[in-house]
Amino acid sequence: MMRRLWLAAALLAAGLSPASAQAPPEAPLHEERVKAGQLPPLAERLPKTPKVVDAFTGTDGPGRAGGEMTVLMATPRDVRMMVVYGYARLVGFDHKFDLQPDILESVSVEQGRIFTLKLRAGHRWSDGKPFTTEDFRYFWDDVANNRNLSTVGPPLEMMIEEKPPVVEIIDATTIRYAWHKPNPVFLQALARPAPLFIYRPAHYLKQFHARYADAATLDAAVKAARQRNWAALHNRLDDMYRNENPDLPTLEPWTLVTKPPSQRYVFERNPYYHRVDGAGTQLPYIDRIVMNIASGGLIALKAGSGESDLQARYLRFDNYTFLRRGAKQFGFDVRLWDTAIGAQLAIYPNLTVKDPIYRALFREPNFRRALSMGIDREEINEILYIGLAQPTQNTVRPASPLYREDYATKWAKFDLREANRLLDKLSIALPDGKTGDIRKRNEFGIRIMPDGRPLNIVLEMGGEGTEESDALQLVKDSWAKLGIKLHTAARDRQDLRTRLYSGQTQMTIWTGFENGLARATSNPAEFACLSQTTLWCSAWGQHRETRGKSGEPVDIETVRRMNEMAARWERSADPAEQEAIWHELLKLHADFVYTIGIVSGVQQPVVVGPRLRNVPLKAIHNWDPGAFFGVYRPDTFWLSETKR
Repeated sequence: MMRRLWLAAALLAAGLSPASAQAPPEAPLHEERVKAGQLPPLAERLPKTPKVVDAFTGTDGPGRAGGEMTVLMATPRDVRMMVVYGYARLVGFDHKFDLQPDILESVSVEQGRIFTLKLRAGHRWSDGKPFTTEDFRYFWDDVANNRNLSTVGPPLEMMIEEKPPVVEIIDATTIRYAWHKPNPVFLQALARPAPLFIYRPAHYLKQFHARYADAATLDAAVKAARQRNWAALHNRLDDMYRNENPDLPTLEPWTLVTKPPSQRYVFERNPYYHRVDGAGTQLPYIDRIVMNIASGGLIALKAGSGESDLQARYLRFDNYTFLRRGAKQFGFDVRLWDTAIGAQLAIYPNLTVKDPIYRALFREPNFRRALSMGIDREEINEILYIGLAQPTQNTVRPASPLYREDYATKWAKFDLREANRLLDKLSIALPDGKTGDIRKRNEFGIRIMPDGRPLNIVLEMGGEGTEESDALQLVKDSWAKLGIKLHTAARDRQDLRTRLYSGQTQMTIWTGFENGLARATSNPAEFACLSQTTLWCSAWGQHRETRGKSGEPVDIETVRRMNEMAARWERSADPAEQEAIWHELLKLHADFVYTIGIVSGVQQPVVVGPRLRNVPLKAIHNWDPGAFFGVYRPDTFWLSETKR
């Protein structure tokens, strides 16, 4: 009875009717389990103050519980996308990209550096065990600060000037992190699609930790799992983002019940999930999500044949016409959502490539400027996107308050004559201290590099679709007029990353900056060189992430300056100062062309099954912020008994 009163109070606080809270409705999947005594009643499974969702991003809420939804993915590694789509976060972005408490009941910030997090009393993990500040303490003391498990120490987002926060456990539902200076990155890191997890299910993981487990039992578990040691076993079972361990308790709306590897993964609704709708119905509405694995090149075909209830991943704008034909036959809907990335396609010269001559060449700003001016963006837009995209550099979008036209247009005008002039005048600083040039050409019109090799560039790309290769064919034709021969190589994504991180890759093509809608208070990290995933400077980012244990230190003054500005932003709580930092970073990117944008504003096709409801008609499909579907709360999507 007391738990029902708590739920009624929560609904009243949200301005909603508490009538249904007196007898919370059970989902069909859980009803029989409750009757059989396998689950406690809903009122005993919810937090004392659940998260009440009373506003729906679609037009069909609230909904009905039950049903099974099918999605398509290209690799078993994509099970992590259920953590992205589920988007249960301590704090998360809403559909307007404002941060709101979610798993947390509240968060207070003092001086930009002291963060007090308040958990929801009575919240439980998916296995029914209490979720408390002990789970935060375990992460901080026994994972982040255990050198066996975290060889480089706590996450970088939790270190300000190499100093960790003071962590204070106030009680079972309250924890405080206090840094000596502001940490504006902290909350945004918690809200990422691949979030900073500052908690762990301690009750589960302690059995694999040398500090808590019986030594003999732990040693037997290590041997049975064929791991090197207890730390390797713990790390294998502990990855909350990769989502490959069905036994690892979660706070997400759906839990994995299929043990990898498989070609068909099933996720079931979490019986202890913390969100309810305005009538007290526990979310998510949908009982099961089935993830079928198919070849990435076949996903558009399968989605167009009605084999997916919700699909955007592995679909491209050039699939739209085919999908529309399938929609007429199979009854699903195809929607075009806007995107927020800085560029639909961007070319990334690798300034840390191992080859010393290409490295010297790519580091010359005028070489990159010439490459940019040698791309006919208008032609690519007309041929590939029927004129519906915007030719542009890779930068923030017009909807961003930080946008300036010069950021999008600088060095972006198609001008072969000026590009050739820049290349003819180029003076290249060679590794031996001498200088060289690329003025001479061979009998095929290809420029000769200082070491006598023809200027052949190998550009590597992910192999899922033809959009990149079609664009690069047009780039190849125009670059040939600059005396540069472009070769392309399609690779598996993981292989491409491995080659990039090891310095083998000369150039890549990928999407542009993730947050094209950035504000002054948005983290500008991707506009500096702070991570090995930064495609134009992987070795420099690796050096920073590993605290100097691998990679290379930055040895270009402009890039050092960019990293310093990003670090200064992280120490600032002043929006005016943060805005000034942003503009300096954007100006440097525009002038030095570290990435070469081609077009932006390409819409994303989204397939919505004929029974699926409450999916927005118009929305923004973006990784960070956005988590693709995540900010639109897929736990509120539901399946109708009838087709559209």
